[in-house]
Amino acid sequence: LLQLLNHNVVNDLVLLEPLVDALTALEKDSSLLVRVLALRGLGNVASGSPEKIRRHGSQLLASMVNGLDDKDDPNNLLALEAMSSLSRILDHLEERDVHSMLLHVAIRIRPFFDSEHPDLRRSSIVLFGNLSRFSRSDSEVFSEQILNGLVTLLLHLQDPDPGVVKACKFALRMCGPSLGCEELREMFGNHLREERGIHYGEFINDVCKFLMRSHPSLLSRLVSTNLFYFKSPWRELRAAAAMFIGFLVLHVDEEQGQQVDLDQLISGEW
Repeated sequence: LLQLLNHNVVNDLVLLEPLVDALTALEKDSSLLVRVLALRGLGNVASGSPEKIRRHGSQLLASMVNGLDDKDDPNNLLALEAMSSLSRILDHLEERDVHSMLLHVAIRIRPFFDSEHPDLRRSSIVLFGNLSRFSRSDSEVFSEQILNGLVTLLLHLQDPDPGVVKACKFALRMCGPSLGCEELREMFGNHLREERGIHYGEFINDVCKFLMRSHPSLLSRLVSTNLFYFKSPWRELRAAAAMFIGFLVLHVDEEQGQQVDLDQLISGEW
C-alpha cells in the first residue's frame, strides 16, 4: 500500500483518496511500526502524486504533526519519519497551506538539532530550512525561531557528521533572507553552497561582524546560547562556541560590551 503511493500509477486510479484515508486511520494503531509505515506511505504521495498534495494538504500535514506529537515513540522513529515526510510534502505546498502549523512544528523539532543520533539532527535541520521559506511573507511568525536557532545551526557547521553539516548549510541558506541583513544573506548564499568548503574561523568572524551591525541587541542572547555549548558532547562544537564568543566580543562597541557578563564567560566550564 505505501509503495503504491510512491508511484504515479495512483494518478490513474480513483483510489488515491481511499488510500490516504486508510493510512491516516492507521495513525492510532497500537503498533509503532505500523504507525511509522503509515506516515511513510503518506509521505510517498509527494513522489507518486505531487500535483494532488494541495488537495490533501491539510490531512497530510495533520498526520505529520500527529506523528511528531506521538507520546509512545521512545526512540523517536515516528518523529524521524514525520520530519522526513513533511520535508517532502512541503515542496508542493504554499504558505497559506502551512501557516497554522508553522510555529508548532518549528518549536517541536528544535530539540532534535542536538540529538545524539545524526539522522534526527539532519532531518530536523533540513525540515527547519524547508519551513523557513514560508516565513518570508510574514516574518513575524518565524523570525524569532530563526534567531533562536541561528547559533545552533552555525555551530553544527562543525558537526562531526557530514550529513548534518550539509543540512546546516541548506538551512542557513534558506534562513538567510529572513535575517534582515543583506550581508548575511549574501554570505550564506555564496559560502554555504553544498559543494563548497569553508574556513570556519574566517566565516564566523564575518558572521559576528554583520550580526553585531544588524542585531546588536542580540549580543547577550548569542553569548548565552554559545555558553550552553561549552558542555556539548562534541569537542568540535565546544571549540566553535568559544571561537564564536571571541568574535562576538571582538566586534562589539563599548556600550554593547556592557551586555556581556564577563564573570559568566570566565567561569564557563568546558
